[in-house]
Amino acid sequence: MKYYSLNTKNHTVSFREAVINGLAPDSGLYFPETITPLPSSFFDTIETLDKEEVAFHAIRQFIGDEIPETELKKIIMETISFDFPIIPIEETVFALELYHGPTMAFKDVGARFMSRCLGYFNRANEQKNTVLVATSGDTGGAVANGFLDVKNIEVVILYPAGKVSHFQELQLTTLGGNIKAIEVNGSFDDCQAMVKKAFLDTNLKEKYLTSANSINIARWLPQMFYFFFAYRELKKHGKPIIVSCPSGNFGNICAGIMAKRLGLPIAHFVAATNANDTVPRFMESGNYAPKPTIATLSNAMDVSDPSNFIRIQELYNNDLKLFENDFSAFCFTDEETEIALQNIYNQLNYIAEPHGAIGYLGLKKGLKKHPGSIGVFLETAHPIKFSEIVTSALHIELPVPEQIQKILDKKKTSIKIDTYEELQNILLG
Repeated sequence: MKYYSLNTKNHTVSFREAVINGLAPDSGLYFPETITPLPSSFFDTIETLDKEEVAFHAIRQFIGDEIPETELKKIIMETISFDFPIIPIEETVFALELYHGPTMAFKDVGARFMSRCLGYFNRANEQKNTVLVATSGDTGGAVANGFLDVKNIEVVILYPAGKVSHFQELQLTTLGGNIKAIEVNGSFDDCQAMVKKAFLDTNLKEKYLTSANSINIARWLPQMFYFFFAYRELKKHGKPIIVSCPSGNFGNICAGIMAKRLGLPIAHFVAATNANDTVPRFMESGNYAPKPTIATLSNAMDVSDPSNFIRIQELYNNDLKLFENDFSAFCFTDEETEIALQNIYNQLNYIAEPHGAIGYLGLKKGLKKHPGSIGVFLETAHPIKFSEIVTSALHIELPVPEQIQKILDKKKTSIKIDTYEELQNILLG
């Protein structure tokens, strides 16, 4: 399998090179050269397969022969060694809980898969890679946990000061070892801009930088697994399936659309955003015009210029009319989010968190446009990670899960910076 840069399509690399480099030299995102749909027989019998087999069939063409089948299956087994339950909320509405991994966020899957791929590629050499990542919330904790103590890997995580939850901050600032947390005076977009600038910085060439954001194919592609698991469970209902993704950097929903390109029978996707509504506005006007990032209750989605949207456009050859057949986008305010949290709890007896609540609202709109369908929204993080918001809205106390208990007494360690030059000095050591 070869991957090309979305900026320069004649620049192609192997899966290994794409994972290690993160971004192409021209700062373009990598994209697979070919996408071969899976046979219809796979979907006809998908409910008879365990989740490891489903995941293996979903991703193996994108790895090619660069990781042997036995090693790839081992990586997959370690990546998805926890549950992905689908919870009925209403007669036609289900929640797919993606937070049962070690850091209680959906990004555990991508981070664990990528760390193990990079570990495999580094197994026989002494080259050190620096994983540089920007986080709006859950990415940092998942990457820190996934890469902790991986041989020849140093991890540097940038996060916006005061704009992640207390538990999210603890997860990325308390591990030590090969994990370094950088607290940036700015927004997530500022963090991401610093990361992109570092990749183009010739002074940092010897640091062998790679990214663990969803711009990296090894972080992005395994997110397809969720959608295959959801279909496997919901297929028995015999109805068209709508999937609503709370969307910030658009990696998750892009992976879902990739799964559809592989033949997964998902009828329609809904991107549900907060006030950072660049994509909903694009769907109305055809004009992609990011505005300054707005801080919201759903902080992990506070992204005004989502990196992965260019991959979605590539999947549809930049044909907006074709895209609209499969995709809708809606935005919601903090007030609507809080009311949804309350209604989901008081009327449906389910505790959501702000991102999941926005996913629920998007799904309800999507189902109105597609009568006769059933729908699933993604619950991307455990409510405890947004406990202040959830307890304030619902007037309840949340029990603290074991994964969070472990870090409560640990000391936060971070480095505060204002400028790219400060980051450059840190990376240069």
